[in-house]
Amino acid sequence: MSKVSEEVINWDKNKFKRNKSFLSYEVIWMGSIIPILLLIVWEVLSRFGYFPTYLLPAPTTVVGTIINLAEDGSLWGHVGITLYRVFAGFFLGTAAALMLGGLVGLYRKAELLFDPLIQAFRAIPSLAWVPLFILWMGIGEVSKITMISVGVFFPVYLNIISGITGVDRKLIEVGKMNRLSTFQLVRRIILPASLPSFLTGLRSGLGLGWMFVVAAELMGASQGLGYLLIAGQNTLSPETILASILLFAFIGKGTDWILKKLESRTLHWQDRIVKS
Repeated sequence: MSKVSEEVINWDKNKFKRNKSFLSYEVIWMGSIIPILLLIVWEVLSRFGYFPTYLLPAPTTVVGTIINLAEDGSLWGHVGITLYRVFAGFFLGTAAALMLGGLVGLYRKAELLFDPLIQAFRAIPSLAWVPLFILWMGIGEVSKITMISVGVFFPVYLNIISGITGVDRKLIEVGKMNRLSTFQLVRRIILPASLPSFLTGLRSGLGLGWMFVVAAELMGASQGLGYLLIAGQNTLSPETILASILLFAFIGKGTDWILKKLESRTLHWQDRIVKS
């Protein structure tokens, strides 16, 4: 490779890194404007007494509650156990969705056997499972993680099937003409083609995992951010409730950001639309 070509490639790489860095700062800055404005308005209105403090305390009071929880050490226990429950339920629900979604997406007989039952289970409201899980598994970690995995399962399952059935049949025919085995077809054609839908399902599943963890921690938990919500309600402490909600928002957004980064890196080959 000539020296000029190497310089052009290096210039392109540096330009890409600069643009990527600029976009990251722009995304953070633009995404922070509205939340910061809302917090300022909320703080000002609270200071002037427009909101009764026993119903809606000021943001500084809520942040002070979080700092107090961090200083006495209890915050890390609540955050840690909630993260453990969400991730354990997420991995179990995703594993089950991968297995059943792959079967139903690839094989007609598996679709006829499993899909009607799974769709019927999908129609059951999440809270309807709570008394049954308590009866079967008690109020320990097993029932909570199972509850969360149920919430994660359905969006991942549906997106896997959508991704597999959306693969261009011409690509599969080309693979068969080249005498690829079923495993090679899945690995070299079906998996890459269905990956965008699968990653979308993961993000949706993780989002539902965060929603279901609240319902799960209503099942007799003594620790966790969901427990903080109930503790705030029982002690008439809206600042504790709001602190728990804020922590859910920050941590949930952080985990979604990680999956979004993973999605961007994995799908870097896609020729996506450029927004104006």
